Amino acid sequence: MRRRTLLTAAAATPIAAALPGLALPGAAHAAESAPTGFASLGTGTTGGAGGTVVTATHADQFLEYIDTVGPLVIQVNGLIEISSKQGVRPNKTIIGIGTNGRINGGGLDLYRSYNVIVRNLLFTNAEDDAINVGQESHHVWIDHNTFRDAVDGSIDVVRGADFVTVSWNHFDHSDKSMLISHSDGAAGTDVGHLRVSIHHNWFDNSRQRHPRVRFGEPVHVYNNYFLNNELYGAASTENAGLVVEGNYFENVPYPLFSASGYADSGPGRAVARNNTLVNSGPLETSGSVVEPSTYYAYTLDAPSSVPALVRAGAGYGRV
Repeated sequence: MRRRTLLTAAAATPIAAALPGLALPGAAHAAESAPTGFASLGTGTTGGAGGTVVTATHADQFLEYIDTVGPLVIQVNGLIEISSKQGVRPNKTIIGIGTNGRINGGGLDLYRSYNVIVRNLLFTNAEDDAINVGQESHHVWIDHNTFRDAVDGSIDVVRGADFVTVSWNHFDHSDKSMLISHSDGAAGTDVGHLRVSIHHNWFDNSRQRHPRVRFGEPVHVYNNYFLNNELYGAASTENAGLVVEGNYFENVPYPLFSASGYADSGPGRAVARNNTLVNSGPLETSGSVVEPSTYYAYTLDAPSSVPALVRAGAGYGRV
């Protein structure tokens, strides 16, 4: 297997330093102040660190802040009612205060954006996607959020986006949790991109797409808790490359598709190791995949510990 060039992780400014008085409770590694995985590479993902700290309590403020040029730490304190998907400019941290940060009705759209952090928010009733990372956006960290009742997907990473980490989120009875690449015809924009780390998320009675991937390699799915996923866990299609390791699958009839493809999409590649399967079907693997360790160092939690860790640490209200 040909090895890729190792990118160097830059030290990221802790978000807590930009938010005095915001504690980071819970298990130590369940409240990271900077991302691990792909969002840590290159220049890192620091969001609005170094910029002004502002607080949004209603939609007009929130929409003004996310459309501001330059670094900004946007604290969300209250219910923000928006519609459709609203654009987020580069160098932003959007973080809920305690359990008070909620975005209802609409979502966030990253279009050629970069260096964005979204943390500690409850997303409800998005009329499309709750978070869309698209059109060559890069260095994005989506951490400790809860997603409920999106009409389409909770998170999409599409159209050449890259260097994304999705960590410690709670997908609470969602339908389509996470799509990586939007179309079987998107090879031209997506091959060589869509590198995503997905760890310590709770896929809680969510139905599908944990994630569904086309073209991206590697997509690293590790230490997640898959619970009662009706249709399937993860799917690698259209020659995508998934590494699925250290996860806990409970009551998941089809934990992983790859060699057989999925729906109208052709087969992908997947490597699976050190996963725990409880009342679940087999993991379908195929071919070889570029190792995530080519890009970054990481340490796995024992899969037997994942349900307790993730139940205690995932979702909003934990940072």
